[in-house]
Order: sequence, then C-alpha cells, then structure tokens
Amino acid sequence: MNSEEKNSVGIVKPLDFSFGKTGGDALALDCGKRLFPVNIRYETYGQLNSGKNNAILIFHALSGDAHAAGYYSEESKKPGWWESMIGPGKAFDSDKYFIVCSNVIGGCSGSTGPRSINPETGKLYNMSFPVITIGDMAKAQYRLMIHLGIAKWLSIVGGSMGGMQALEWAVSYPDSVSSVIAIATTSRISPQSIAFNWVGREAIMNDPDWRNGEYGDKGPDKGLSIARMLGHITYLSDESMAQKFGRNLQNMKDYAFDFSHNFQVESYLRHQGQSFVERFDANSYLYISRAMDYFDLSENYDGDIDKAFSGVKSDFFVISFSSDWLFPPYQSKQIVSALRNRFLNVNYCNIDSIYGHDAFLLEVDVLSRLISDFIRNQFEKAKR
Repeated sequence: MNSEEKNSVGIVKPLDFSFGKTGGDALALDCGKRLFPVNIRYETYGQLNSGKNNAILIFHALSGDAHAAGYYSEESKKPGWWESMIGPGKAFDSDKYFIVCSNVIGGCSGSTGPRSINPETGKLYNMSFPVITIGDMAKAQYRLMIHLGIAKWLSIVGGSMGGMQALEWAVSYPDSVSSVIAIATTSRISPQSIAFNWVGREAIMNDPDWRNGEYGDKGPDKGLSIARMLGHITYLSDESMAQKFGRNLQNMKDYAFDFSHNFQVESYLRHQGQSFVERFDANSYLYISRAMDYFDLSENYDGDIDKAFSGVKSDFFVISFSSDWLFPPYQSKQIVSALRNRFLNVNYCNIDSIYGHDAFLLEVDVLSRLISDFIRNQFEKAKR
C-alpha cells in the first residue's frame, strides 16, 4: 500500500456469503438448471447506518471483480479497480455510505464459477457449469442483499457490463432500488459486440491447451491473451491510441522487418494480454462474455424497451462518452428515451472524452462531480 495514498479505505478483506448448500435453496437459473451451493465473494466499505438507507451496490465489468477499492495488505501496490471513486470524501464517500461490490457468479475471483467444484462429481465444473445470464447474476446479488439485511439500495451503480446489471436490477427488483447510475452501457448488446465476443471465445477455444475446458495449471494462455487484446482494442478510441502511442516504434530506430512487436501499441497490447492471463480464467471469460451476448432487456417485453421499464420505480442517471464506440452514446439515449416515455425521473450526460469505452474508469474528475451530486440528492430524498 502506498503510504502517501490519500482518502483510501485502506486495508480491506474479501468476504464470502454462501447459500444453497443442500440444494433446497438452490439458485434457479434462466437456462432451466439449478446451481448449488453458491458462494458470493464481496467487499464492503463504510458502515451501514441505523436507518439502513445509505447502502450502494457497485457492479463490475467483464474483467473486474469484488475488489473495487482499498488494498489487501500494507505491501500491496495495486488498489481496487475503482479506487479513484470509492473512499472518504470521494464520489462514493465511505464516510457517508455503505458500499458493497460483489464478484459475479461465473467469475473466477471467489464467486462460484466454472473453476469451482461441482458437488455431483467432486471435480471442477469447467464446461459442465451451466450457462448464466445477467439476470442470474442479479438473482445471486439479491440473495446477498437479503443476507446483509438491506431492504432497499440507495443507489446501484455500474459501467459497461456493470451497467447492464444495474438496468436488470431496476427491472427485476423495482422495490429494492431507489436510484440507478448506468454508465457506458446498453439495454441490449449489439451485433458488433456479439461479434467481438465470438472472436474472443474462438481464440480461447481453438487454443490446443484449452482441451475442451478441461485444462490444469497450463491453460489456453495464448487464446485468452488474444481475446483480451481484441477486447482491449474495443475499450479504447482512435484518438486516445493516437495520442498515447502514435506510430512510435518500440525500442528501435527503424522497422525490424520481421513480425515481432515493432510498434509501441503492439507491445502495449501484448502486455495487456499477458497480464490478463495471470489474473483471469479462460472458462470464466467464455461464460461471462456469453452472458453479455444474451443480455436484452426488452426480450421478455415483445422487444419493446418502453415496456421493459413499465414497472420501474427508480430515479436514473445515465452517462455515456462521446468516443465510446463499443457502447456508443445512441444506446444510452435509447435508454433515456424509454425511461422518459414512462415519465421516470432521469438525468442524462454525454461526456466529451477521448478515452473511448474506458472513459468510465479514467474520467475521474467529471464523473466524481456528477455522481457525488446525484447521490447526495438521493440521500437527502431518502432521509425525508
């Protein structure tokens, strides 16, 4: 931990909540199967107040986990993935709010997923793990909410896939959500995004070390690395890549006239792929990316997003970014239009940014101002 780090929640400890140990309380999945037992890895920051009206649920994106803020030890140099937004005096002020972040089911960071033990066989699930949806993730998180003794979230917040979960919650559990902050997200994934996910999964599944998902310590590292590199390109923008890398060469004065990484951008992507392999599981990537593919909030409402929001009771703050071409602003505007057609209270901001989809992690200053004001107003409303 950096001793000079200001306004950090400090040292945090991951927590676990398990249910369905005997099968009697199994999680009923959208695919028709039942999952048990189920473990949810989560972290909390701040304290739940006596009125239990200051709780905020944070959702992570595809490659994220429950470690959203703080450090695991004094020696740790890497904080949680949203450290810049969570902590004393920050947008999600841990002096005022009780903040919860959980790892999704299907993940590889403590929650039940394909590398968990299948109780029927005593072996790893691997590809026998049931296919999950964003709705299934919300069902598991709802169980965690009950376990924590929270009746209603002050706000639920997420970017990218996290925003999908937030929208799913607002529709599936309208009485449990006071407000929603949906950032750089969509109400249904586009054909282009499905295509990128497909190519990423193909890279993994065509790696000879994948072994139909039955790999050991040596997994499909090359395939997972390629999937990450492809995905990472979609998180950036042409302008941000031009500013960060240009056509600069990597440690050379002229072209090498070979197929090694000549350019800085190539070296950067290679590093991203290699570092991802060290912390993420290939099978989890398959399951979580497929869950994103299946996400369509209007699917059970005759394809009408307006109908999907017919029972929603939350206030909304929808945020998009001008250079995000993975989930472009028009998709956020469709959400806003549908919410307004239902006469719901919705704020919308399209932030001018060069950072592409990754802007929800990088545009800290503007996001902090917008979000802190919104949550403060929601908290004042909750106390009336």
